[in-house]
Amino acid sequence: MGIFDRDLWSEVFSTLTKNMLRTFLTTLGVIFAIVILILLLGGTNGMSNGFNRIFAGTATNSMFMWTQTTSMAYKGFERGRPIDFTLEDVDLIKQQVSEVDIIAPRIQLGDFGGTATVIRNGRTSGSGVYGDYPSIDLVSKKRIVEGRFINQNDIEDSKKVCVIGVDAYKLLFDKGENAIGKSIKINGIYFSVVGIYKKNDNINFEGENAIFVPFTTFQNAFNSGNKIGWMAILVDPDKEVAVAEKKIKTLLKRKYNIHPDDIRAIGSFDFSEIFKGISAFTLVLQGFSFFVGTFTLLAGVIAVSNILLITVKERTNEIGVRRALGATPKIIKRQIILESIVLTTFAGLIGFVISVAALHFLDYKFGHTDEYPFVNPTVSIPQILFSFILMIGLSVLIGLIPANRAVKIKPIEALREE
Repeated sequence: MGIFDRDLWSEVFSTLTKNMLRTFLTTLGVIFAIVILILLLGGTNGMSNGFNRIFAGTATNSMFMWTQTTSMAYKGFERGRPIDFTLEDVDLIKQQVSEVDIIAPRIQLGDFGGTATVIRNGRTSGSGVYGDYPSIDLVSKKRIVEGRFINQNDIEDSKKVCVIGVDAYKLLFDKGENAIGKSIKINGIYFSVVGIYKKNDNINFEGENAIFVPFTTFQNAFNSGNKIGWMAILVDPDKEVAVAEKKIKTLLKRKYNIHPDDIRAIGSFDFSEIFKGISAFTLVLQGFSFFVGTFTLLAGVIAVSNILLITVKERTNEIGVRRALGATPKIIKRQIILESIVLTTFAGLIGFVISVAALHFLDYKFGHTDEYPFVNPTVSIPQILFSFILMIGLSVLIGLIPANRAVKIKPIEALREE
């Protein structure tokens, strides 16, 4: 009698359908186990996708560096001395720190987070005004809805052009009005609008009420000289951001006579550390989901084994007759294990359908808004295959317990069983 023998499968299904209520209640444990496992894995994947959406358009191998005031006296200089970066520092870092790929220096009107009054036809907007290079878009991507972003020609020719956010547009222009080519006035100087941007669904540093002008134009228009406010630094993907950060600080502290142990003079923010932390969190959460799901599934399969032990006891006479008619222990054991596999697989498929429907509902409810880091909570094919292989493997192992119990029944004693 082979594994695909029709009589074998008829006996399996006949046995399992004799008591439908008991069979259904037996499968509940496995159904709930699969639902919990798939929901945990899908939910974790949804969170991971949500975080990826937040970071989309923002280079994760980047850092930001700015100056403050010294906190320690050094080489005759008193503490509290202000430090200012210049464009020469950008060239110095490019030459001496090999880990650095791209540097985007920036300067802005007013202090950090400050705003300037922007005027057009009597309408005003309090906007942050930034002098930038086109490379800033490689660090924090902007979604251009009209026109274009700053380009290299604007830098080389110091063009009086600007890119404005959608909030600035709403404050300065009528609804539906074409802003491209129109002029706005910043601190008494006119700039022509060449683009309108909207923030991506990611981390955004400036909001949608900011205005970007070419760095060289900013220097000439607002007499900022060679100073820069801060630098966005993109590190080679194969290198560590922390290593580059340490080298840059050491280099600049030496140049500006800052005490090596002064941690306040040069501020920095390693964006890669946040991304690594979130990646590690989602990885641990996935591991925890597998751990909880596996033990929940084991509990459900054990319930199947217990029921099969009961059915083996009830079928003692039947097993004795089959043994007396020539059924080998291998045939008896195979049938019991198949019953375990069929029960578990059937319950697993039901649990999978329920959990997929639940994940679809969660995606419909929370996956299409910006309020939650939760997007497309699906389960990957490898995760599904692993779950089903694990389920079937456990059903085989657990099925061996009642199967071994069945083959130990002696035909003579079984025939005497009432």
